[in-house]
Amino acid sequence: MQIALSFVLFAFCFQLKKMINLTIEDRDGSRRPVEIPEDISLSLMEVLKATDHHILATCGGMALCATCHVQVVEGPEKYFHPSDQELDLLDTLPDAAHDSRLACQLRISEDMDGMVFRILGEE
Repeated sequence: MQIALSFVLFAFCFQLKKMINLTIEDRDGSRRPVEIPEDISLSLMEVLKATDHHILATCGGMALCATCHVQVVEGPEKYFHPSDQELDLLDTLPDAAHDSRLACQLRISEDMDGMVFRILGEE
């Protein structure tokens, strides 16, 4: 009984420690790893703000300002395709490209593990 309980406790603790690993490239080209708990319910913008990356995000994540502009450098294909509303905002940016996204529109999920993002736009 105690062995079974110990195994369950070990499995529970191991499950809590699963992390999503991202790499964030700043405007100066420096890269920093970021570890995020797998079950977190945040956007990339919220993670960037919480990890002291310099990103404006003046609208607070409502997809109204495009000041959380990032480039998807590496990752699954589905993260390279913004919604129509997001595209409308990205079209207003001079440095937007096919791999541009708004960090506020990217919800953190398990399949983002290993992705690389580059922060763009003004500080």
